[in-house]
Amino acid sequence: MNLHVFESYEEMSVNVAQCIIDLVKEKPDALICLPGGSTPLGTYRELVKAVQEGRVDFSRVTFVGLDEFVGLGREDEGSCQHFLFTEVYGPLGIKESQIHLFDAKASDLQAECRRIDELLFRRGPLDLILLGIGVNGHLGFNEPGVSFDSYCHVVDLDEVTKTVGQKYFKEPKQLSQGITLGIKHMLEARKVVLAANGPQKAEAVYQALRGEVTPSLPASVLQTHPNAHFYLDKAAYAKVEETR
Repeated sequence: MNLHVFESYEEMSVNVAQCIIDLVKEKPDALICLPGGSTPLGTYRELVKAVQEGRVDFSRVTFVGLDEFVGLGREDEGSCQHFLFTEVYGPLGIKESQIHLFDAKASDLQAECRRIDELLFRRGPLDLILLGIGVNGHLGFNEPGVSFDSYCHVVDLDEVTKTVGQKYFKEPKQLSQGITLGIKHMLEARKVVLAANGPQKAEAVYQALRGEVTPSLPASVLQTHPNAHFYLDKAAYAKVEETR
């Protein structure tokens, strides 16, 4: 387990972005999974700045989406896809042909899981997957109790996830299921980068780093990955620091 602790969210974001930039410079046709959510927003803005300054070229990178709320799509504000197109793919000038996302409105969600699985089996493993961590320890929509042997799957959302997920919507939203890359894809990735900031993530980070490896806290499985990196601000690292 590799720990990188920073004074601020801004410093953390700069360093996560640099990690991605370094990979793309080394492997211009990299296969990368990026998440939605508030944690990586600073990282994405640093990537946009890097492209504008000519420091990196994403034109040959293939992007895979991490997850999506079932029933929502690109046009739905608050969805993962809406966020990614608004904050990442659009500003970076990424072509549609480079992007592979779940169709969470599909009539056959199992077929969607197979489609993304087959892409990753064919093109993968992922060179880098960027993750956040839920306050319940989830990774993507791999909720507490998930099988560590799972590839892409549809999941009933944890009550915590349903509640926290409301922050992405202007009005209350009925959220019941998600579709997500599985833990197995994460464990097979060449590099895992987990970013977390703020005191609200301190307990989950502590359990992920120092607790038992258990499906009840999915992020704990990253203890078993040979190239997993936690990028944390001091607030998210605080409980680990206290117990050193």
